[in-house]
Amino acid sequence: VLVQGATRGDGVTGEEITANIKTIRSIPLRLQGNPPGQVIVRGEVYMQRADFEELNRVRAEQGEALFANPRNAAAGSLRQLDPKVTATRRLDAFFYDLLWWDGAGAAAPATQWEAINQLKAWGFKVNPESALCASIEEIISFCRRWQEERYNLPYEIDGVVVKLNSLTAQAALGTTAKAPRSKVAFKFPAEEVETKVEDIVISVGRTGVLTPLALLTPVRVAGSLVSRASLHNEDYIRAKEIRIGDPVVIRKAGEIIPEVVRVVKEKRTGEEVEFHFPSACPVCGSTVARDPEGAVIRCLNTACPAQLREFILHFASRSAMNIEGLGPSTIDMLLAKELIKDPADLYSLEFDDLVTLERFGEKSARNLLAAIARSKEVPFDRVLFALGIRHVGAEMARRLAHAFLSIDRLLAATPEELLAVPDVGPAIAASIKAYAAEAQNRRLIEKLKAAGLQMTAAPETPAEELPLSGKTFVLTGTLATMTRRAAEEAIRRLGGKPGSTVSRRTDYVVVGADPGSKYQKALELGVTILTEEEFARLLEDPAKHEG
Repeated sequence: VLVQGATRGDGVTGEEITANIKTIRSIPLRLQGNPPGQVIVRGEVYMQRADFEELNRVRAEQGEALFANPRNAAAGSLRQLDPKVTATRRLDAFFYDLLWWDGAGAAAPATQWEAINQLKAWGFKVNPESALCASIEEIISFCRRWQEERYNLPYEIDGVVVKLNSLTAQAALGTTAKAPRSKVAFKFPAEEVETKVEDIVISVGRTGVLTPLALLTPVRVAGSLVSRASLHNEDYIRAKEIRIGDPVVIRKAGEIIPEVVRVVKEKRTGEEVEFHFPSACPVCGSTVARDPEGAVIRCLNTACPAQLREFILHFASRSAMNIEGLGPSTIDMLLAKELIKDPADLYSLEFDDLVTLERFGEKSARNLLAAIARSKEVPFDRVLFALGIRHVGAEMARRLAHAFLSIDRLLAATPEELLAVPDVGPAIAASIKAYAAEAQNRRLIEKLKAAGLQMTAAPETPAEELPLSGKTFVLTGTLATMTRRAAEEAIRRLGGKPGSTVSRRTDYVVVGADPGSKYQKALELGVTILTEEEFARLLEDPAKHEG
């Protein structure tokens, strides 16, 4: 019976998604035949092109943001809070690794190919295009074949993974810091297609940056229709000598982001038009200026409608206030009806305001109001990130929040006090001081305070006063009762430090199912080894493990 499912995450810490993967029809809820007591398998969830295009068609009709590609759509669908939403997304999965099993005396597969066949026998879907190759020549032929035929598949691929067949040899070779030594990814070169620059338009971002965008004659690239590509900045256009009307070669960088590779100058007709960057903002008409820090040109009007729209999008994003349901189309309608003029106005919205919006029913209105209300509980560091101060990303916001503990203390800090925070340099300090000097920013913060947002952080207990102070932990294997991230957070909460490598300075190695080479290293060095159960007891009562 399917017990647990998790994402790969960063390779160490993933997310619990059991309820969501149970909605994917190609993932068996119960294994066929005579399976062992417990197995851990690895697979990949994907979305077929046709299902991706249909999903985006429906989202466009509903005024929702479109997914960039099937990979993003599959990942976003897997991480939905509501499994019912995942169930509507028509996801599929291939399985390709048998990581661990309790064989109860039965012989484990000796090769990768045997493992794939065993997965298939248990009811897992495996890729029918996989092949067992007997020579380097066969491998090269296989890779070349799929480089040519990849777009004939109903799903997107960007390469072929070549694995050593012997599982014993795989284990003996081990891994580097980035990947197993027994597996090699052969990435296909990006497909290049010729098209034409129909026009160049300017978009204005959250911080006022003017970004040129090439509008292209639509062409199919790497399995999807491409009609636009970012031109980054004025210097990029000059360096590549891109003109309106130019024949150009484009590709998808990383098979995802369309980019102009080069101009086909020999095909120019003489009718092409040079592009000149605007001397005023195309949205509000205000003065623009080149940023002394780099190649970008900015609109200097902080009240620019385009900047406001992008600011509110950032404010509501998952990493900031996480206001679910507040997408681009809803923000556009709220701005058009002048229901909001800054992010703080979101907290003054009422039910009657929302039900008048196009395609907004009573349920949608209540859900959005509930999401806005929930965002008042978002901790101070994420509120600080949501403010969109230049150079202050999510991690820097966390450091600043814990260093100053309140928005008032942060904005009143001297440059010297700011520079004393780890990783705060002159550019960040200057940006914070410039933000604090703007009266409209001060007014916004006062409105957000009045709305009830978290503008203070609780002081952290000094690490030396915590029970696990000075203790270093290394985790290896799969924990059954908690995620890797939860375990690391529990260690930090008690003053300990999660580590990534085992050395003589390591105090504890926590061993879960299918431990890796860190377990062997701990045995060799005589480092204290904890089972998951012992680790849980330590977290409950650290005093018993002192010394």
